[in-house]
Amino acid sequence: MLPRGGNGPPATIARVLGRGAQRIWIRPITVELLTVSAALALAVAPIPASWVEFQYSTTVYPRIQRTLTPLSNLVPFAILDVLLLIVVPTVVLRLVAAGRRSWRARAVRPVGQTLFRLLVATAALYVAFLALWGLNYRRVHMTDRLVLDRAAPTSQQVVELGLNAVSEMNRLYTAAHDHLPDAEWRDAPLRDAFAEVQHALAPAPLVEPGRLKRSLLGPYFRWAGVDGMINPFGLEVIANPDLLAFERPFVAAHEWAHLAGYADEAEANFVGWLTCVRASPSHQYSGWFYLYWQIAGEVNPQERGRLNMALADGPRRDINAVIARLRRGQIPALQRASWQVYDKYLKANRVEAGVRSYNEVVTLVLRARFAPEWVPVRRGE
Repeated sequence: MLPRGGNGPPATIARVLGRGAQRIWIRPITVELLTVSAALALAVAPIPASWVEFQYSTTVYPRIQRTLTPLSNLVPFAILDVLLLIVVPTVVLRLVAAGRRSWRARAVRPVGQTLFRLLVATAALYVAFLALWGLNYRRVHMTDRLVLDRAAPTSQQVVELGLNAVSEMNRLYTAAHDHLPDAEWRDAPLRDAFAEVQHALAPAPLVEPGRLKRSLLGPYFRWAGVDGMINPFGLEVIANPDLLAFERPFVAAHEWAHLAGYADEAEANFVGWLTCVRASPSHQYSGWFYLYWQIAGEVNPQERGRLNMALADGPRRDINAVIARLRRGQIPALQRASWQVYDKYLKANRVEAGVRSYNEVVTLVLRARFAPEWVPVRRGE
């Protein structure tokens, strides 16, 4: 209970600590302003990528991930759903209550106070986001950690890579569909391949793969054409429930790459593809299928026709099945709006290419130097 006037610490604390308590007591408004100021400073601070890489992404962050993800793997539901069920109604109820108080008092102060508190809460969440995962956006880029042998690839090189992907899909189709792998987070070949890729890319502790979970966001994923995401506050993986069996290994490996601190989408695609092509035939098929899909979306219609002509019947059926899945659920207007928002989110986190960064994986695959079995060569090795 505050003493009358509310200009100091509680009376009991003041009696125990004496007059010095008046000097060390921090008023709530000071904490709130400091929280907002800290969030703003972290948003614009030019933190060196090398500092983030060696002081956070390969040291502090893996310890956080190896604590949170195993805990989230223990529960079959998405922790993000619980957070949303708490946060969204709370925000709505507080805004409604503030609006009613302002209406009764004929004053804007109650609404203003509530909006300020929501601003403070948002600032605190942003700081937590950076601490738990978001700083990985500012680590050393993949192009700066790997040996790159070539300049930007030509359209002919992209088509040749696409034809290679088609050849691998044709070769692997039967073996991939004869054997359905275990749940991805318990699939030993996929986990082992992911560990090997982590070792090849950075001297950091291994991270724990996450189980692919369903979520209340499943319908939104279907409508917006989203295959998966990670919850940065629980470091868990959430997947589109409509994914076909042969799509899931690559989606899992892509999201695990995010869990490993590769926040950039092109880098996560690169890590996911490297993981799949080093694992079992069903995983390899998933990885090459993804790369074909990516390349087919980048080349011109004539080049795309050339790729399609090389497809065997089995992979062609799989491509048509994915197209049918996407058309069955998507709401084009919502999809466009969602990707525009995500584009702004990526750019706000210093991914200059925005959603176009997804496409940069093809450039990485074509420019990087590889040792045998698709092992990328790091600079300095």
